[in-house]
Amino acid sequence: MKAAFLPVTREEMLERGWDRVDFVYVSGDAYVDHPSFGMAIITRLLEANGYKVGVIAQPDWNDPESVAVFGEPRLAFLVSAGNMDSMVNHYTVAKKRRRSDAYSPGGEAGRRPNHAAVVYGNLIRRTFKKTPLILGGIEASLRRLSHYDYWSDKLKRSILLDSGADLVSYGMGEHSIIEIADALNAGLAIEDLTFIDGTVYRAASLEHVYDAVTLPSFPAMQDDKLEYARSFAVQYENSDPFTGKRLVEPYSDHEFVVQNPPAAPLTQSEMDAVYRLPYARTYHPMYEAAGGVPAISEVKFSLTSNRGCFGECSFCALTFHQGRIVQTRSHDSLVDEARAIVEEPDFKGYIHDVGGPTANFRAPACAKQLKAGACPHKRCLYPEPCKQLRADHSDYLGLLRRLRKLPGVKKVFVRSGIRFDYVLADREHGDAFLNELCAHHVSGQLKVAPEHVSDAVLSVMGKPRNLVYQRFAQRYEQVNRQLGMKQFLVPYLMSSHPGSTLDEAVELAEYCRDLGYMPEQVQDFYPTPSTMSTAMYYTGVDPRTMQPVYVPKSPHEKALQRALIQYRDPKNRDLVLEALRRAGRMDLVGYGPKCLLRPQGEGGGKERKPAASGKGARTRADVRAKAQSKPNDSGKAPSKARPSGPGKARPKPKPSTGKTSSQGGGRSGKSAGERRPGKSKGTRRH
Repeated sequence: MKAAFLPVTREEMLERGWDRVDFVYVSGDAYVDHPSFGMAIITRLLEANGYKVGVIAQPDWNDPESVAVFGEPRLAFLVSAGNMDSMVNHYTVAKKRRRSDAYSPGGEAGRRPNHAAVVYGNLIRRTFKKTPLILGGIEASLRRLSHYDYWSDKLKRSILLDSGADLVSYGMGEHSIIEIADALNAGLAIEDLTFIDGTVYRAASLEHVYDAVTLPSFPAMQDDKLEYARSFAVQYENSDPFTGKRLVEPYSDHEFVVQNPPAAPLTQSEMDAVYRLPYARTYHPMYEAAGGVPAISEVKFSLTSNRGCFGECSFCALTFHQGRIVQTRSHDSLVDEARAIVEEPDFKGYIHDVGGPTANFRAPACAKQLKAGACPHKRCLYPEPCKQLRADHSDYLGLLRRLRKLPGVKKVFVRSGIRFDYVLADREHGDAFLNELCAHHVSGQLKVAPEHVSDAVLSVMGKPRNLVYQRFAQRYEQVNRQLGMKQFLVPYLMSSHPGSTLDEAVELAEYCRDLGYMPEQVQDFYPTPSTMSTAMYYTGVDPRTMQPVYVPKSPHEKALQRALIQYRDPKNRDLVLEALRRAGRMDLVGYGPKCLLRPQGEGGGKERKPAASGKGARTRADVRAKAQSKPNDSGKAPSKARPSGPGKARPKPKPSTGKTSSQGGGRSGKSAGERRPGKSKGTRRH
């Protein structure tokens, strides 16, 4: 059921008969009371446990009074930068300022500071010197220990030290925040809260720190990047709640940052309870005049089915934030929420998504994970699916069947992306899932993330070999042909990832040439905090093996690699020509069918006209069928026609849902594969 918004002013607090709040939650996002927003989950969970919470959304970071709206809270300030790292929210991978912010009123940029959690923490400390201060959310979670900061090109200290905070609640924070609240309410001092899993605290000595692994010191890592690589490898191995050890990061002889093991994953009943809390399910009415908060538009009619991911892509921060153990909601919980969505006055019959970090993960990878955790030195899907992997789509199939039968539901889309190697690994239900997915849950296009075609690069990424994607693409084509439907694969590709030289970039360009289209979904690798790929970018080695990895770092080389993938764009001609020269591949300049560029100058002729972006047909098959309508997200059935083939051209996708995770809830903050913030849940990389 819905509930009134929590107080955002002192007057609203007094109207409730409160003279004081227990917690003040300060957020870099606008106030949206929907379970896709971590702020909503944490504040509603505290409320359900009997605590009084006030919300300060996007305070003026130049004015200490802006965080003193409610006075001093009885127990603590809670601070989150929002559903995304504030630097990713503000800047593109080219470090250019973004023009909009989907998590702010009217999409207006500039409503939060850079490094928001640090700025808010210090702002609070200017007025409230001794009040307990706890950081949470994706920004704090991924910066909880020393980390490489791409925007300053420096190794930075733990966010705990720079923000003035007492604790960091990392990961999905439901368990830790209630344990913190109950301990403070019982009269324990904040400096005595050293025992709570899923938290990071500071210590002046190690006298009372037991069973810990000591990481390289921060000064040592500053002096030697390889020390950071070694540290990150240890952190990565200890990111599981069952096997993870306590970690100590020394800063001096009298200053240490201590990370307790991760909090336990939620049980299904606990996760159901979180999503059963009474949310308003929309943005606060104070934003109505600005046109609302854009980020709600897609998540409002979407269902969060799961959290956690055992895919372990190197460029994704989920291992550090949500963990590898998949947690799911029950069918009844999701059906109940779907019924509530149907009752929304602006619901048009279309559920936009049923998914999570990876839509088709509806169970832990194996039975062992629920008892002993994920294997610290093995990966579930790479380089091949583990023999213990339980690849099973039967539960997800049953859920989708129930949802699409609900009265008032015209169509249920799956738009958060699927892991195609997991589909192929399911020998019992994989074919049935793909058939029903294509028949009922795809709006003309299916988003998948092969990322690259070079097996050398895919190996560094932790992705399956290119042959696996080709097998899936062929199967997808076959299924759609049998259904008589014209539906497309939307492949996400990544340039400039560690391991990718110009040779691999040319290989990817040749692959796009052979498919006959210019991909739109291309992302330069974005080195965001606490991913394996970012550690490679900074150190030049793979922390798991300590072997050197080639890293394209200069903006110019990154531009060359991106231009190669989109070689058909006339604006990229000079860059593509330079890249081909540097790679020794001038054989690809000429008039032959395998050439990427035509010569310029006398007798040079013109470039082949690139396929129109998102406009109708692009492949040879599409040219023959150009009179047919293009797929869309309107909910209308896709046109009946012969499919265009595996990985071939597809129309421009519409934005999908953007459920990102923050402190305690929602979806993963888009990490290394980041596109526009809040734009699309399809931007998650699998």
